[in-house]
Amino acid sequence: MFQQEAAELSSLKPQLDKLGVPLYAVVKEDVGTEVQNFRPYFKGEIFLDEKRRFYGPRERKMGLLAFMRLGVWLSGVRAFRKGFIGNVLGEGFVLGGVFVIGRGKQGILLEHREKEFGDKVNISDVLEAVRKIPQ
Repeated sequence: MFQQEAAELSSLKPQLDKLGVPLYAVVKEDVGTEVQNFRPYFKGEIFLDEKRRFYGPRERKMGLLAFMRLGVWLSGVRAFRKGFIGNVLGEGFVLGGVFVIGRGKQGILLEHREKEFGDKVNISDVLEAVRKIPQ
């Protein structure tokens, strides 16, 4: 499911480039060829955070009960129908997020933390936040 969100965020790359805003991904692990398989979907720079410092002092996780949530199944089916497949290797219970971080003292302009697997950020919200960053 993360591949689908990565592809959607990457579709903004030309607009981000015009505004002088980079696109970054932070991943927690690189099991097998996971990051290599992710690269075709993500057009920005990818950072590996094996010590999980970016994830904060308290990681947000969903346990096995996550698979009983309807929203998780619907997100998975939607991603699968669009041709996106994930893997079952590694630690897959940490929830992700999307942040737009401004320049200087602007701080965080958009913070989207997944509530459940497949809870994607609204792309128009990302663009709205990016436009607040001075060029």
